[in-house]
Amino acid sequence: MSNPSKAWDGELVRKWLERRFEVSKLDQAAADRRGYEAQDEYDKAAAEEWVCRALKAADCTNEQAMFAKRLKELIGQEDYPATGIHDDIRFERHVRGQLRKLAKMTKANEGFEKTLRYQ
Repeated sequence: MSNPSKAWDGELVRKWLERRFEVSKLDQAAADRRGYEAQDEYDKAAAEEWVCRALKAADCTNEQAMFAKRLKELIGQEDYPATGIHDDIRFERHVRGQLRKLAKMTKANEGFEKTLRYQ
């Protein structure tokens, strides 16, 4: 990683992942209530939930380099098993997008302090 201006905070990263996990479940419920026109939003929220679930309990959150390595492994993964989604291809695209977003945040070591629901 580049020379960060602040130290990596694994606890903050886990807190961010936990909050995003909870928000994604709320977003899925809201999209589900809206019906057919919100299927893409449901898949996007489900993708965020999948990513957060895969990373929030991992030991790799303690070190920036290990977290970046785990993200790279997940991005390179062939498929992302999930149930209850509407479109597998769209879901996988959203998962990869979420992983790339996290990879950028990890590389820059910023954005994890933003814990509001809407980002």
